Amino acid sequence: MDKPLGEYLNDWMDAGLLDPVQAQRILAFEGRRGTRSPGGRRLFSVLASAFGALLMGAGVLLFVAANWAHLGPGARFALVLALVGGFHLAGARLPRLAVPLHGLGTLALGAGIFLAGQIFNLQEHWPGGLMLWALGAWLGLALLRDWVQGLLAALLTPAWLIGEWLEATRDGPFPHHAPFPVLALFVLLMAFSYLTARLPGRDSLLRRALAWAGGLALIPACLMLVFAQGDWLVSGNGPGGSFFLGGALYRAGWAAALGAPLALAALLRGRAAWMNLAAALWALALAWVAGGAGPGWGSHGLCALGAVGLVLWGLREASSERVNLGVAGFAMTLIAFYFSSIMDKLGRSLGLMGLGLLFLAGGWQLERLRRRLNARIGAGGA
Repeated sequence: MDKPLGEYLNDWMDAGLLDPVQAQRILAFEGRRGTRSPGGRRLFSVLASAFGALLMGAGVLLFVAANWAHLGPGARFALVLALVGGFHLAGARLPRLAVPLHGLGTLALGAGIFLAGQIFNLQEHWPGGLMLWALGAWLGLALLRDWVQGLLAALLTPAWLIGEWLEATRDGPFPHHAPFPVLALFVLLMAFSYLTARLPGRDSLLRRALAWAGGLALIPACLMLVFAQGDWLVSGNGPGGSFFLGGALYRAGWAAALGAPLALAALLRGRAAWMNLAAALWALALAWVAGGAGPGWGSHGLCALGAVGLVLWGLREASSERVNLGVAGFAMTLIAFYFSSIMDKLGRSLGLMGLGLLFLAGGWQLERLRRRLNARIGAGGA
């Protein structure tokens, strides 16, 4: 097959040859076959290509760094142009390695943008470099239509927006840490949008890559939002008392942190994006509760509720990665609650014994539950 199985299934459903339930059962069956299936061999090829590209890029980076001090400004700029153009030309000449080589070319573009600023001592707005880099990735996606360019565009565009927000609030009248809760909410909701990009019957390498990126960012972003504590309470009237205070700039920041991820979810998921709206309301509630006093009973309860909701979301859309993340999040919430609210009341010895019991009994039960839930997905029972 020259396309992922999910794209063929989409075409067959559009033609009326399959319904969504049948398509999901086919995907589950092929997933259980592992590396013996064409999809498994394709995954191995993708991983090998990605690892090889990273090694090649690291080698080029070391070579450039070793000789950088001996080059003049003109030679440095020529070297930067040669790297960007060379990788893309190699990708055009070697079709079987086109995806990783073009990806290296786009990565080299970012290095070239910032190195050009350093070579010619340009004092510019640094998020503008991220914007140019993101534009290069979007142009690469438009021309090449491959998942690496799409993933780079999906990562660089939020990075540019984060940079613009930090620069816009750097010299504001509020504390220097006031912008971070807005960033935490934005990153958390973007992680939800990426994690849930895969739907029954809608799958591709790009959607899988987005799901991986969202899964890796979800728990750290949640912790970031919880531990923002009272940073955004610039006139503090209790938990959540000044949630949207801070002037027009901060209101615009909160609106963008909510609106941009939800718009992306609507683009990726269509009508199913209402579940991302529910996740956004949960994130706002978590920010509201944790914003006044930091981690506590309320934030622990909301985190546990969010983990359960993520598991149910995974069951509804036959997504084992969401089930696994939800179970992991629930386990982390239990451990955090034990450390913060129970262990110090038991004494050192009883506290350690209780922690060991929590790991042994709780971990065993959660692992059994996780396997049963994933078995339901594999059997098409979700």
